[in-house]
Amino acid sequence: MPTWLASVVLVGHFGLLLVLCIYGTHRLYLTWQVLRWRSRQALPGVQPAVPQAPLWPLPVVTVQLPIYNEKFVVERLIDAVAALRYPPDRLQIQVLDDSTDDTVALAQARVAWHRARGVWIEHLHRTDRTGYKAGALAAALPRAAGELIAIFDADFVPGPELLHNALAPFADPRVGMVQTRWEHLNRGYNALTQVQAIMLDAHFAIDQPARHRAGVFFNFNGTAGIWRAQAIRDAGGWHWDTITEDLDLSYRAQLHGWRFAYLQQVGCPSELPVEMNAFKSQQHRWAKGAIQVMRKTLPQVWRAPLPLHHKLEATLHLSSNLAYLLMLLHSAVFLLPSILVREQLGWGLSLWWLDLPLLVLATGSHLLFFLVGQRQLFGRIGARWVYVPALLATSVGLGLNNGRAVLEALLGRQSAFVRTPKLGAHALQNHGIAARPRSYAPRLGGYELLEIALAALYAAYTAWAVWQGFWTLVPFLLLFVWGLLFSGVQSLRERNARSLLAPAA
Repeated sequence: MPTWLASVVLVGHFGLLLVLCIYGTHRLYLTWQVLRWRSRQALPGVQPAVPQAPLWPLPVVTVQLPIYNEKFVVERLIDAVAALRYPPDRLQIQVLDDSTDDTVALAQARVAWHRARGVWIEHLHRTDRTGYKAGALAAALPRAAGELIAIFDADFVPGPELLHNALAPFADPRVGMVQTRWEHLNRGYNALTQVQAIMLDAHFAIDQPARHRAGVFFNFNGTAGIWRAQAIRDAGGWHWDTITEDLDLSYRAQLHGWRFAYLQQVGCPSELPVEMNAFKSQQHRWAKGAIQVMRKTLPQVWRAPLPLHHKLEATLHLSSNLAYLLMLLHSAVFLLPSILVREQLGWGLSLWWLDLPLLVLATGSHLLFFLVGQRQLFGRIGARWVYVPALLATSVGLGLNNGRAVLEALLGRQSAFVRTPKLGAHALQNHGIAARPRSYAPRLGGYELLEIALAALYAAYTAWAVWQGFWTLVPFLLLFVWGLLFSGVQSLRERNARSLLAPAA
């Protein structure tokens, strides 16, 4: 191999590993911050991070429910919100319905039933889905009577006391948004929902509280949160030039000086996707949207009069999904050539002391992040250890799916907002997925065969590493084999399953 090409290979190999280590180190830093705060909470004089005094007088709250073809869960959602314990003359409910199926009739009937019983509720149906969810929220804002705007997606079921428990931070007039923690109605449905729950638990037990307590930017999660209406207006309202309108508005509002609060102690139950293709579609949207917001907002962050550590934290936050593309690029393009170059140079295993720590830091930090999240919420990991193999496989198996999303965003390729199908606990328990109409099946990207082909490529890499005696690389290569094979085979099974061919209802 020419010297110049060997240099490119080694720089690419160690350079990408170094960048991945930076993201891994950042996760370790957030985890350490939360653990440090937890130990300080036991010390005398340590105060809660948000004001606890009741908000009085109670403000008018508008609850907005953006829905699109959610016939399995729309009635559950409307009933839960109508049951919120709040003065009826100070609670306005807006059902923002962009549906094109019989969800419209179900929502209209439920709204009429609650209105007849004195609930301040209205059904707003759009036939033009301009802007998708962001467009629906923007269109309804002028009709919102509330000083505060609470938003719940169709798969959420807020408890009766949620508003009373979540309004205290608004006693500070500088607070523009309060986010509550997601809980999971169907956590135990299958291994995939267990893995998703662990991943989301870590976000809500480590990411959000660490950023909140440090006073740096963090984001509204799109649902189960409450906005001050003035903060939305000051930030320029809802935009739909990205597919993560929640992250976009969050950064614009904080750049305008609004503060955010996170309430880990206030949970809001939600439904997780039960199929691999629905999960991958959701992850694709989140990863692509985050990079779109990075491109749109990060220059403004660096021009803003913010402390340097705020800018660095925002950069790592918004760019974190780049790790999927970098991980795929490193392992598929640079890993094997770097081994060949080192053999050619006669280095062999002499750099194991550098390879091993970098690989562990780039991957092991994420596993620690997930497991500490369980300790934070439940006090112990317990039986969830059994899901560690599936957790690792799922995390690595998202590489192609999310890496493709990142690349699309970097190239400026636009795409529609694709909602994640919800089936509802009743449909799952009594009818199963086979009862779902075709329109409620998750969209399939057709990349599962490529995932399986990549798994085969990594299997060949693994066999070669074993043959050459590069034992430190074998566990990491096997992780890619397992993860991509799991993701691809499961997606292929779902696509060919009889349930996906069920006639439309």
